[in-house]
Amino acid sequence: MSEQAESRRVESVSAFTRRVKTLLETGVGRAWVRGEVSNLRLQSSGHSYFSIKDAGAQLSCVLFRGDASRQTVRLRDGAQVLVFGDISVYEARGQYQLIVRAVVDDGEGRLQQEFEALKRRLAAEGLFDQERKRALPTLPWRVGIVTSPTGAALQDFIRIMMRRGWRGHLIVLPAKVQGEGAAAEIAAMINRVDASGDQLGGRLDALVVGRGGGSLEDLWAFNEEVVVRAIAACPVPVISAVGHEIDFSLSDFAADVRAETPSGAAELLSTRFHEVIDRWDDARERLLAGVEDRMTDHRERLDALRSRLRLMEPRRQIEQGWLRRDDLASRLQVALRGAWREKQTALQTTRAALLARSPERKIEVASHQLLGLWKRLQSASPDSVLQRGFVIMRDAQGRPVARREGLAAGDRLSAEFRDGGVDVEVR
Repeated sequence: MSEQAESRRVESVSAFTRRVKTLLETGVGRAWVRGEVSNLRLQSSGHSYFSIKDAGAQLSCVLFRGDASRQTVRLRDGAQVLVFGDISVYEARGQYQLIVRAVVDDGEGRLQQEFEALKRRLAAEGLFDQERKRALPTLPWRVGIVTSPTGAALQDFIRIMMRRGWRGHLIVLPAKVQGEGAAAEIAAMINRVDASGDQLGGRLDALVVGRGGGSLEDLWAFNEEVVVRAIAACPVPVISAVGHEIDFSLSDFAADVRAETPSGAAELLSTRFHEVIDRWDDARERLLAGVEDRMTDHRERLDALRSRLRLMEPRRQIEQGWLRRDDLASRLQVALRGAWREKQTALQTTRAALLARSPERKIEVASHQLLGLWKRLQSASPDSVLQRGFVIMRDAQGRPVARREGLAAGDRLSAEFRDGGVDVEVR
């Protein structure tokens, strides 16, 4: 193979690790693993890091706080456990690990083996076939629920149905949900549901079978064959609502629909009902809005017709004539006043132009100009200078002396003051 072809196959560490992560997570998926706990580290965040090992290998595991809060088994080094989770790769270290979702004591391994064996046998009979699944009714009006009458699961179920506006009829079929005799009671309650509805006072639209979460042993009644067969034979659609999201039971496989919890079953049943109610409310609002719009249109048309009738009355016609006459009279008066003002303005303009061109006006203007020139001449005359406190010096010939330069000692000068003259000698 050429070097160029080889170079095209080169990947970065991140890209290669990401490809390995994708292959592992999609190829391996979820799994149950048995082993001994070792290297347990409990973080302050609530997450737990540990390994499970046997004689030949070990596997890194992490149990996050949210999943840890639901476990009944306490992790400790040396404990033999079964863990259930998803395989993943921590890319920063290039390390694969199991994200643990559930932990059970290894003593429960026998129950898990029984679970798998019964699951294979019932699946072979076709009890879990997808073709047997029935769709939930659009508007389930009569709903039955098989569960403990004192459990929190029933209260959550009722609360959610009420909060979401469900208005149907709920029938509680009480039964033990764990311990000895629980499976028989659950199956007996399911078998009370018949196609005619004679035993329950009416035919059910859907049946919920469930309880809250718990350990594998707590949920085992829903893995019993008698319960699974009763669910498969029920004449109405069945919702299995056993445990939490990570808990699976054989009832889940036999039921028509699986809900993660009883609360989830309540949402499934009420969602379509809620949607129909919303559509009904929307249709009612649109109908009322349409009627109101039509009424408004008719009112407006009636008002328009009423107005036209009023305008067509003889008295109205006469009144309109008077209004038009008064309007024309007012407009004529305004026009005449305007024309009179224009003529008056033109007359004043012509008069002003004639006055500006008359001989008297020109003589008056020339007199004002001559007076102004005389005043300027008077302000510059020698007498005006003397009146302001100045002195005029003259030489022997009577010529004004304006500079000191050219004067010599013994020269005779005359000084002219405002009130007379005096002879002076230069020294």
